[in-house]
Amino acid sequence: MTAAATHAAIDAVWRIESPRLIAGLVRLVRDLGRAEELAQEALLTALERWPSAGVPDNPGAWLMAAAKNRAIDELRRDRLLERKHQELGQELEALGEATVAPDLDAALDDDVGDDLLRLVFVACHPVLSTDARAALTLRLLGGLTTDEIARAFLVSEPTISQRIVRAKRTLAEAKVPFEVPRGAELASRLASVLEVIYLIFNEGYAATAGDDWMRPELCEDALRLGRILGGLAPDEPEVHGLVALMEIQASRAAARVGPTGEPILLLDQNRARWDQLLIRRGLSALARAEALGGGTRPYTLQAAIAACHARAATPEATDWRRIATLYGVLAEVAPSPIIELNRAVAVGMADGPAAGLAVIDAVKDEPALASYHLLPSVRGDLLAKLGRLEEARRELERAASLTRNAREQALLSERAAACARPPRQA
Repeated sequence: MTAAATHAAIDAVWRIESPRLIAGLVRLVRDLGRAEELAQEALLTALERWPSAGVPDNPGAWLMAAAKNRAIDELRRDRLLERKHQELGQELEALGEATVAPDLDAALDDDVGDDLLRLVFVACHPVLSTDARAALTLRLLGGLTTDEIARAFLVSEPTISQRIVRAKRTLAEAKVPFEVPRGAELASRLASVLEVIYLIFNEGYAATAGDDWMRPELCEDALRLGRILGGLAPDEPEVHGLVALMEIQASRAAARVGPTGEPILLLDQNRARWDQLLIRRGLSALARAEALGGGTRPYTLQAAIAACHARAATPEATDWRRIATLYGVLAEVAPSPIIELNRAVAVGMADGPAAGLAVIDAVKDEPALASYHLLPSVRGDLLAKLGRLEEARRELERAASLTRNAREQALLSERAAACARPPRQA
């Protein structure tokens, strides 16, 4: 394997393994900032050794062992911690057993049985602002760069970097325990956790940057965490609403990517490739959320929209009018220019592209959408349907310039080029 190929493999391993690595290290060292530093130091060791020695068969266990060994060395050098060596040694042995052959999907033995779930609740602790909670969790569990997180939040990269630094400092100063809250505290902290889990899922479902249209490992982590939360809070409708939304969206994963990794948009997908098991699970979770009284709550409404697509055997069978109505309710419950953008698509399908364009033009000057590539993408599509091809081409070219995902950029550039071609002669 060439050095370049090895470095690419290391980057891929890091994206997949860093959340589990940091979560396991937090349990060991009880310090979030130090756990991330140890993980980064293990990565540097891998960058030094793997190009010559090769990528190990179990890279996650290798990284954990490297980080754990460094932590042990530090603890042994620190005289202030000598009295804790016996306790830490027992914990290290137990952790070592777990990291040789991790089984993160094993059933929970109690409410705090999953390191990743604990890490989510630590990152979502109420001592942090909502924005800091989401940014920190995306960094720690999603393995995202500050640039990718900034694009997810539609804010600047320095802003996200400052949030993450301040968040880790605040957690250390507050001595936040590495555990899942219980009882009333659990219920009060669910909303921020759900927000974070869905952000992680979305980064996997439609990656903000890089060469891949999807990052399925993030979708899988988010789904698993959502399902665990469903067990922890069985009477919370929005937990089931979020799970329903993720299950239904994940059902399309195999159909969203072509043979060479190119994106396939919803209306062009082969619906026979949609995962019917995930659809059934999603519809079941949606029914539970609605039975619990969550029918007009944000995640449940979005799941109901996803269900309209899931129930349609063909694109033509889609109930776009109901989807537009649901987006209207969602816009009242959780006002957002991005929701209006989505509503514009549904209105355009139900009532024609001119009606959809009118919805977009009412929000196109919103500051939050200034660098959001889907605004010119959707607007370009509607303009093309109206025959305004030159305007459509400009919008689609702008959308291509704004996205940082290589696959999406290629798709948008192709659509822009199609608008510039002369129409075929009959």
